Amino acid sequence: MTLSFQQKINVLSEERNKAALTEIGRGIEREGLRVLAEGKLSQHGHYQALGSALTHPNITTDYAESLLEFITPVSHSVEQTIAQLKDIQKYTFTHINGELIWPTSMPCFVDDEDNIALAYFGQSNIGKMKTIYRQGLKNRYGSMMQVIAGIHFNFSFPKSFWQLFKATESSSMNDQDYISAGYFSLLRNYKRYCWLIPYLYGSSPAICPSFLQGKKTKLPFKTSESGYIYLEHATSLRMSDLGYTNSEQSALRICYNNIDDYISGVQEAISLGSDKFAEIGIKVDGIYQQLNANVLQIENELYAPVRPKQVAKSGEKPSQALSRRGVEYVEVRALDVNPFVDTGISEQQIYFLDIFLTFCALKESPEPLCEMQKICDKNMDDVVMRGRDPALLLENNGEKVSLKAWGRELFAEMQHVAALLDDANNTAKYQQALTIELDKINDPEKTPSAKLLKIVQGNQQSLTEFTLQQAISYREDALKRDYQYYDEAYFNEQADKSIAQQKSIEQSDTLPFDEFLTQYFAQ
Repeated sequence: MTLSFQQKINVLSEERNKAALTEIGRGIEREGLRVLAEGKLSQHGHYQALGSALTHPNITTDYAESLLEFITPVSHSVEQTIAQLKDIQKYTFTHINGELIWPTSMPCFVDDEDNIALAYFGQSNIGKMKTIYRQGLKNRYGSMMQVIAGIHFNFSFPKSFWQLFKATESSSMNDQDYISAGYFSLLRNYKRYCWLIPYLYGSSPAICPSFLQGKKTKLPFKTSESGYIYLEHATSLRMSDLGYTNSEQSALRICYNNIDDYISGVQEAISLGSDKFAEIGIKVDGIYQQLNANVLQIENELYAPVRPKQVAKSGEKPSQALSRRGVEYVEVRALDVNPFVDTGISEQQIYFLDIFLTFCALKESPEPLCEMQKICDKNMDDVVMRGRDPALLLENNGEKVSLKAWGRELFAEMQHVAALLDDANNTAKYQQALTIELDKINDPEKTPSAKLLKIVQGNQQSLTEFTLQQAISYREDALKRDYQYYDEAYFNEQADKSIAQQKSIEQSDTLPFDEFLTQYFAQ
C-alpha cells in the first residue's frame, strides 16, 4: 500500500510521529573565488595555512586553484550549520593575505583565461588524477567554467522518518532498498519542480563580458552603461549553456526511476566514447590532457541539478557506493551563491529547502520519469533564461501554465509541510520562510535576479562596484566576529593534520600513475 500525500501528512501530524521531522541532516559546500582587493583574480596558490586541499575536511579547492570550497559537516541545526560556515570563512580570511572572496556565482574580470590555474592536489596518484580531470574539463569546456561558483546543499532525513512510512505501508522491502526508493521518489519530484530553485534564488542574470573571452554567442544580450551584459528576464546564467552544462551529455539517458536504472545509466555514460573529446587526445607528448575520451571522464562530470549520494570509501566510485550501501542523502546543486548574505546561503533559504525537499519526498511521484525528463529540463532552461518574463508558460501534465499559477499551487501544498515542520521543531521559521518565498512568486521584482538587474541597469554604481563592496564588507565583518562553533586552534590542527595526511598518501603510493589509472577504471 502506497500512501497519498494527504495520508502522509496525516501520519506525520500524529503526536507520536512528530519526532521523525526533528533530525533532518544538512551540510553545505560553498564555493568562492579568491580575488585581489581591486577585484581581479588572485594568482596565488592555495595558502599553506589552509592546509592540504586534498585532505582538509572543511577547506579545499574546487576546479581552479583560486576557487575555494568550504565544507560543513552534517548538522541537525540550521543555525549551527551557518555558524560553522561563518567560522570556516573567518579562519580563511585571516590567512589569505588580505584577499577577498567574490560573493557571486559568475566570476570577476578575467583578462585571459590562460591565467586561470588548475587546482593542484600534490603528487600522489589520487592528487594527480584530480588535477588531470580538471585539465580535461579545461580542454573540453574552456577555463572560464572553472571559476564559476555555486552552493551545494546536502540533505537527509533521519532513519526514523523512513521507518515510520515503511511500517505504515507494511512494506516488505529491506531498510536500504526502501530508503533508496524513498529518496528516488524525492528526486523525481525535484526534477519536476526544480525550476522553482533558479526562480527563487537565481542570482546571475548578468555577466562581465570578459567571461565570453571574445567568443560569439546567439543569446540576445543587452549591454548596460557599465559594460555588463545581461538578459532582461534571466534568473541564473550559471545554470544556462554559458555555465555548467555539457551538450555532449544531452543524449545520455540517466533516469531517476529507481536506483538500479540510475546506476546503470551512469555506468554506461562513463564508458561511452565521444568522437569530439577523442580529438583532444588523452596523453599528448607524454602529458595527460584528460583522463579518457569518454562523454564523462568520471561520474563527477555529470552535470545535474540534484544527485543521489552515498559517502564513498577511498578508491570507490560514487555509483559503487550507491550500489553497495544505497542512498544516504541528496545533493542539491542548482543554487547560485547568494550575494546578499556573507555565507552565500541564508538560514531562511535552508528553512525553505527543508520544506521543498520534504514536500518532494511526501508528494506522489509517479514513474516513469524518463519520458518526462525533456519537459522537466525545458521548464528548467526556460526559467533560467527568462523566469521573470510574464509571458512565460511552463508545461505541467501536458498543459501550459504560468509560473505564477503553478507556483501558487505548489506553495498551497507546501503550506501543510511548513506547518508540520514548525510544529515538530517548536518554531515559526518554516512558515515565515514560505511566506517570504511566496512573495517572490507573486512579485518577480522581489527575486534576487531582479534586484541585481536593477543595479546593472541603474547608474548609481556598477555591478562590479556593488559586488566588490559586498566582498570587502563580508571580509571586515568576518574578521571582527568571534568564532561561534570552532576556534583558531581547531583549524590550525586540521591544517597540520591534512598536510601530514597528504604526505602519507604520497609516500604510500606504490603503483606507477598509468597503472593506478588503469586499475581505477577497471573496477
